[in-house]
This record gives sequence, structure tokens and C-alpha cells, in this order.
Amino acid sequence: MRVLSSGVLASPSGAGERPLVLVAVSGGADSLALTAAAAHAAPVLDVRIAAVVIDHRLQPDSDAVAERAAAIVRGLGVDASVAAVSVGDAGGPEAAARVARYVALDDAARRTGASAVLLGHTLDDQAETVLLGLARGSGGGSLKGMAEVTGRLVRPFLSIRRDETRAAVDELGLSAWDDPHNADASFARARVRHRVLPVLEAELGPGIAEALARTAEQAREDADAFDEMIEEFIEDICEPAEAGLSVDVGPLAANPAAIRHRIIRLVARGEFGSSLTRAHTLAIAALVTDWRGQGPIDVPGIRVSRNGGRLVFTATGALARECEPLRRKRPWL
Repeated sequence: MRVLSSGVLASPSGAGERPLVLVAVSGGADSLALTAAAAHAAPVLDVRIAAVVIDHRLQPDSDAVAERAAAIVRGLGVDASVAAVSVGDAGGPEAAARVARYVALDDAARRTGASAVLLGHTLDDQAETVLLGLARGSGGGSLKGMAEVTGRLVRPFLSIRRDETRAAVDELGLSAWDDPHNADASFARARVRHRVLPVLEAELGPGIAEALARTAEQAREDADAFDEMIEEFIEDICEPAEAGLSVDVGPLAANPAAIRHRIIRLVARGEFGSSLTRAHTLAIAALVTDWRGQGPIDVPGIRVSRNGGRLVFTATGALARECEPLRRKRPWL
């Protein structure tokens, strides 16, 4: 819980009231271990702990699974509520479930005034995220994986292995739920988890997951510094647009490709919560550097069009309805 003592927590209701911290719970070993750790650390950190169990409603009896997880959490002395979500189809099933989950957690945090939301992502999840990003061809940005702290989202277990969380819940006598989707080879993350990483470990030796996590940490330091400089630069080139924003084409064209592409990816991620592939980025950039009157570019959840000297980004489909709570404050507007 080291990250919780670094300025993340603050009471929104005034001095004297202990901050509330929510824990996102699936019922799996990672989230149950995190809940137990948070409950243990709460008196030391002088915070209140509550849990939100997310029911994605993607499997039979998911409501019963969610209620069972909530009962286990309550047995740890932590208040728990169940949030049933509706999963759309924007960006594929995994991305759509993630969007629905984060929307529900954001709603719960705003409703309760929580200062932080704890997520149970482990070092193994980080390694999988890096490999999936590389497979999408999304460039150096894919190497940075998940941040330990993103706004009020906190991932205290990013340096902990998944087998450690399993051992912890076994020692505590907690019955963790094994989501069958985690072993379903139709999902890319499941294939990385059960096929790709074991092959890499077997062929290249142990420590691959740790190496990927270290790489992510180093890449994030560089990427965050670069993004901060770019955010300062784009203050003058972005304007609000209906269901999105627009970017001045002139500065995009005048700068090197690395900066141009990074601005495009930053807008897509920061405004719409969308991670672009290399192909997506190049197609959008062609509206700047190779403009011949071509029509709009559609990427998952976003339509990008050229309107005179502006590049207009607009949310489409389910993302137009779902992404608003994910949008961070635009530092350039």
C-alpha cells in the first residue's frame, strides 16, 4: 500500500473525515488479496475501505458469483456493494468490458466521494499488457503498460506476482472465483497468459514477466515526460468540437512524424480512452501529410476527418455514450 501514502488520498468532505478508498472486486484471487491487504492497512493509513463488486453479466449466474464475492468481502469486515454493468461491443469484448467496468467504478467513486479506487492488477497483468500492446503494433507507447497511479485509480500490486496473491488467499482461507474467460483461448489476453508467456519462459529462461514489467516502468518514465511536454505544446492547437475535439493541421504538419503521431495518439487516448495501432495512427496522419480530399478515417470508437485546416476527432457508436466518464480533464483546453 506504499502508493496510497504518496498524496493520492485526500478527504473531499473537509478536514476531520477519513478518506474513503474503494476496492474493485471481481471475486478472483487478485482482488480478494487486495481487499484483505487494504482492510489490514486501513487503520495505519487512517482511511475507510469499501468494495465494489463488478458484475459484467456476461456469464450464466454472474449475479450469484458477484453476491458470493460480496459476502466474502463482508466477511473481511469490509462493506461491499454489487454494480451490474451493461457491456457494449465497441472495440471488441475485452475492451468493451473494460470500458463498462471503469465507467461503473467512476460512478461509484463520484457517488461516494471516494479519494481512490484500488485495482488488483499484478506484475503478470503488466507483462501481458506490454505483450498485447507490442502485438498491436502501437509503438513505444505500448511498452509502458499500466501506471501505478492514474488519477484516482491505484494499482498497488503491480510489483506482485499472481501466484503470490493466490497463495495469500489460500492462507487466509478465502475461496477465490476462477473466471472461465481467463482460460478462454478466444480472448487474446488468455492466449498470452497461458500460451505465449510460458513459451517465452521456456525458450528464453525465467524472469520474462519481471523483465517486461521493468521495461514498462522505464518506458513510462520517458513517455510521461514526453507527454507532458507535448501537452504544453498542444494547448494552442486544440479546440472543442461536437462529441470530441479538433486539432490545427498546420503545427501537426510542421513537426516531425514522431511528435505528430504522438499528438494523434494522445488525443485518442486522453479524449476517448482509445489506444491506436500503428496502422490507425498512420492512416490519421495521412489526413495531415497526404491530404487529397479523402473521406474520414474510422478507428475503434472514433471518426477522424479533415475539415479545412482542422483535424476533427469525433466519438462514434457505443463509445460516444460510454466514454464521457473516462475522459480526463483536457489540459490543453
